[in-house]
Parts: sequence; structure tokens; C-alpha cells
Amino acid sequence: MKKLRVGIAGYGVVGKRRKDCVDLHPNMEMVAICDQYFDDKATIHGLNAYQNYSDLLKENLDIMIVCLTNEIAPEVTIAGLKKGLHVFCEKPPGRDVADISKVIEVEKQHPDQKLMYGFNHRYHHSIQKALEIIKSNDLGAIINMRGVYGKSQLVTFDQPSWRTKREVAGGGVLLDQGIHMIDLMRLFAGEFVEVHSFIKNSFWNYNVEDNAYALMQTEGGVVAMMNSSATQWRHRFQLDINLERGGLVLGGILSGSKSYGAETLTIIESNPKNDHGDPKETTIRYNSDPSWCSEIEEFVDSIINDKNIVHGTSDDALQTMKLVYKIYYADPSWRSAHDIPNPDV
Repeated sequence: MKKLRVGIAGYGVVGKRRKDCVDLHPNMEMVAICDQYFDDKATIHGLNAYQNYSDLLKENLDIMIVCLTNEIAPEVTIAGLKKGLHVFCEKPPGRDVADISKVIEVEKQHPDQKLMYGFNHRYHHSIQKALEIIKSNDLGAIINMRGVYGKSQLVTFDQPSWRTKREVAGGGVLLDQGIHMIDLMRLFAGEFVEVHSFIKNSFWNYNVEDNAYALMQTEGGVVAMMNSSATQWRHRFQLDINLERGGLVLGGILSGSKSYGAETLTIIESNPKNDHGDPKETTIRYNSDPSWCSEIEEFVDSIINDKNIVHGTSDDALQTMKLVYKIYYADPSWRSAHDIPNPDV
């Protein structure tokens, strides 16, 4: 078959990482890229390069990968769909629930186009193994979850400062990084219907949050506690999942910065009558991160074989954004100070 021709809108760290995955895929061919920092009509790595996504869309493309800032990503995603392209867009899908809702309305008008959102944590081997165990019911149903995902600043490793600007980003550490933890909690336990929270920006004093503390419950009674933090001096990813006959501990996550430690999954098999709080544990350590390319492979497979998107659907993006905004909305002080609308209305 002919190769699918790909353009990437936004050629920063993430855009370059996605290009590496495209280059490795036998059914994809890079054609063009765009970024606001390019000289207009340049050539980079043998690819046509543009400043504006509208010029990128004039290329003969099959796929557009969107790696842009939150305020423009929905607009570009919509433009790609209207152009007849399959679109892969990085998380978050926009600044708020209204942004992703607008995209979904356009998606409905273009049923032949595939749309997928990049929640790449779902493609880490540790996460996939944990999901497999939960679905098997070998350790019983989930009782509760406790998660921490934190970094030391809102902007780390020389990233651009737009993440501190509400008009561009829409939110702070919860929307930028904590959204991954929120998405995983939904993946494991389903939808959360009751939310309580405290949202703070009292340390870095930007107009976006540097800490979000949430207590949530599903309709079935699974309780989850989460802290998304930009004051976690030792970078940390940890999710404890307590089940009826044991538990799972996801510790560390492989990332480009290598600052979150080794990626591990600890499987706990409990017998409360006999183990006296010291149950059998098995720890698996993962030494590679296939998530970025695995996502792209699934996206391309859905196009070639006309399959439904499994992970990262527009509904996943919508429900995860709704939960993020339920957390914002649940803090009355934050809600009034930042005019947060009720995401359920």
C-alpha cells in the first residue's frame, strides 16, 4: 500500500519525538512540518517547513499530528478534520471542556476521519500490565486509589513559559501533567461522580495552579485521592491501587527527563488472616518506554484497517477534561476567582 503522508503542526520537543515514531513506521512518510519559529518556506531535514498551519494544510497529506499550545490545538484539529485528514492531537485537547466539545461536533460531521488524542501514559508497559490484572479480577475489585504526580516547577527543563499563562494554557499543573493521573484513574475505575478539592497557586504565584488536591468517588463507591503538584522537589509519579485481595503500586515513570525514577509495578497478593500486614510482593521493573510509538502504531492501524480507536478517543478526552474541570469547580474559592463553569452543564 502507499505510505500515509504526514504533516506535524508544532515542532518542539514533542513534535520531534512524534517525527521519530513516524520515521520508524513502515506505512508512514514525513512530508512537512510547521512551527511559529521557522523561517517561512524553509526546508528542515529535507521537509517543507512553514510558520503557519494553514500553509501546512496546503500540502498533500493524509495525517496531521498536532503538537501545539492549548489555545490553538482545537482550532488546528478542526481545520485538519475539515480538510479531510486523520488527526492525532496531543493532550490536553484544549484549554477547557468547551474546546473539546467544539472538536467533537466537527468530528461527527466527518465520520470517515480518525481522531485520536495522545494520552501516552496508557501505553507504558507497567500501566498495561496493571490494567490486565485489574480486568482479570484475580485480586478482586478496586477499593481505593491514591496518586501523586509532581514536579518541582510549572516550567522545567527549559520548556517554554506559556504553561504559566492562563490565556494560553487554560490551567496549570493539573491540566498540564496531572491530567495523565486523572486519565489513568478513569481508565482503572471508571467515571467519578463526586469530587471535592483544594486548588492552590500560593507558592509560584502564577495565574494558574501549582497544586491541586482532589478527593473523588465513583458511583460504585471507589474512592480516589490525588495530588497534582508543582512543588514536588523530588519529581514523583506514584499510584497505589488497593484491591480486595491485594494491590498494585505503580512507581516511577520513564520519561525524556529521566527524573521520575525507575518505572516499576509492584503486585501485592494479600491474605489478611495470615500475612499480618506483610503480604507477598512481586516487583517488575521496566527498562524501555514504547508509549510514544505504540500510540502512533495504533492510530495508523485504525486508519489502515478501519478500526475504532480504543484509547485516546475524543470521548476519553472529553470525560478526562470534564473531570479536570470538576476538580477546579469543586473548590468554591478557585471557581469564583477564575470564573470556572460547571462542566456538567
